[in-house]
Amino acid sequence: MTTLLTARSVRALAAELDLRPTKQRGQNFVIDPNTVRMIVAEAQLPPGAPVAEVGPGLGSLTLGLLEAGHPVVAVEIDPLLAGRLPRTIAELHGGSEQAGAVFELVNADAMRVDALPLSPRALVANLPYNVAVPVLLHFLAAFPGIETVLVMVQAEVADRLAAQPGSRTYGVPSVKAQWYGTVARGSDIGRNVFWPAPNVGSGLVRIRRRAVPLEETAGVGRAEVFAVVDAAFAQRRKTLRAALAGWAGGAEAAGRVLEAAGIDPRARGEVIDIDGYCAIARAARSLGVGPGEPGARGRRASAAEVEVSGEAAR
Repeated sequence: MTTLLTARSVRALAAELDLRPTKQRGQNFVIDPNTVRMIVAEAQLPPGAPVAEVGPGLGSLTLGLLEAGHPVVAVEIDPLLAGRLPRTIAELHGGSEQAGAVFELVNADAMRVDALPLSPRALVANLPYNVAVPVLLHFLAAFPGIETVLVMVQAEVADRLAAQPGSRTYGVPSVKAQWYGTVARGSDIGRNVFWPAPNVGSGLVRIRRRAVPLEETAGVGRAEVFAVVDAAFAQRRKTLRAALAGWAGGAEAAGRVLEAAGIDPRARGEVIDIDGYCAIARAARSLGVGPGEPGARGRRASAAEVEVSGEAAR
């Protein structure tokens, strides 16, 4: 039997560790078991699917995933939290022997992790808001075996990730998330289920990975497409012909690429979907325009991705 953390037990653990949650690391801990169970249910995971969790903190969501029968590999950067979490799992999830069979801990920076035990098929996490988008994109790139994602992020970032072309919030995170699969906005999460309470709202985002990678069907690499996306939104008020001039080596070259791709050079980046950006990158490769494929599979997030992650709200 699994016991989930409550407001009282979260505060007791924090007191034991002399823990003062920091905004720098986005430390806000879920204190409501019903919210934890709702998040796990909304993930819609296959029975017994192994799950990766980033930023488990004191273990609120970890225990909820274990209660639902999912082995968990948790990535935690804070050594104080990482040191206590295995004991918490052993105490509240059926003893050390049972916990050891279904729980693994990796004490590391999630942006530097490129291998995990348990071969996770899903990512379910309450992501630190200050690095949410970079971490999400890194895990999708580094772990192709992850088929399902459900992450809790700042509400504004959730809206951006799930935005569709033409909307006010559509931008770099929206397009890059769509490279990997279908993105949908999930439930809103109230501030009062956290300790300490964040100063912004939270929301869930679900991603279902494509059965066939877009790289195979589009005939162009991820890094090539993402370079076009970064350039298009670096100056989002400009037409694509102007915005892509630096990337293409001049406005005239950008215009040729856009015409070859079947994209109106007068259009702006926020009206182009992922297929359109693939067409631009494909045309650029054909015409020998642009920087080409740098092959940066494990690349760090662009400045645009970091900017839209929001302030360290937790």
